[in-house]
Amino acid sequence: MITIEWLFVLLGLMFAAFSLLSAFDASHPKRFGNAAFWGLMAISLLAGSHLGDFINGLLVLGLAGLAGFGMIGRGDPATTSREERQYWSDRLGNKLFLPALIIPATALIGTLLYSYTPVKDSGLFEAKRETYILLGLGVLIALATIFAWLRPPAVAPLQEGRRLIDAIGWAAVLPQMLAALGVLFAAAGVGTVIGDLTRSVIPEGSIFITTAVFALGMALFTMIMGNAFAAFPVMVAAIGVPLLIQHYNGNPAVIGAIGMLAGFCGTLMTPMAANFNIVPAALLELKDRNGVIKAQIGTALPLLLANLLLIYFLAF
Repeated sequence: MITIEWLFVLLGLMFAAFSLLSAFDASHPKRFGNAAFWGLMAISLLAGSHLGDFINGLLVLGLAGLAGFGMIGRGDPATTSREERQYWSDRLGNKLFLPALIIPATALIGTLLYSYTPVKDSGLFEAKRETYILLGLGVLIALATIFAWLRPPAVAPLQEGRRLIDAIGWAAVLPQMLAALGVLFAAAGVGTVIGDLTRSVIPEGSIFITTAVFALGMALFTMIMGNAFAAFPVMVAAIGVPLLIQHYNGNPAVIGAIGMLAGFCGTLMTPMAANFNIVPAALLELKDRNGVIKAQIGTALPLLLANLLLIYFLAF
């Protein structure tokens, strides 16, 4: 059986390659910091399941220390030249995007075939991990297609991947850490504290105000954590289930689905959602690091109000 661990190993080997390439890049001003950072990521992915919580915690502290003290930076590894890229762009045009399309196509078509054909009974993939595994398979197929079609230098994909991951930097691991923070908050009882505070402040029978606190809380906690999936267990435990669903008999499907949309409005307005807001600014080399956020606020606020009203009118 192919399990999610196989994908972790694949990712770990990729980060290990980034670490080695950084260490041997004499032109990189922070090569040893980058090598250590991506090396710790590689260790976490390759051996994290066997190291225990304490050692994994030390790895996270190491990552935070390297990033916090500014020991990682952007590299500029040599891959293909500008002239070569221009040549292939002129020759192939939009066909260059075909390998990239292989990845989502493999994940989508493969998941549908695996889920709705007899292949599902073969037990080939770990249950509920099929899409992730097929996504990794799509990457391998896309890479094989590129090598067969364009014949780049053997190390070019890794060097180009290193260039991109260096541009993203520490923000590449922020979503995983923030998602873990959401679970931590829920386990620590933050949701219970917020729920008790809400009951003590909001008058009995005020469904609209309770709904507003839930929707605004989803957006606010998402802005703090950078991830609506991290905010969801906290706000659902605090207000969604005990008040809106159990006390006021709200529709769970509406509250859950549109509550997530309210959280996504917070995603549009926070630098903590680095993969959405900071990474694009870095990759596009925008002068204003918060330019993406500023462009989205005008959409996020009206959309948040609309989601609040949708929960109120559709759930009750």
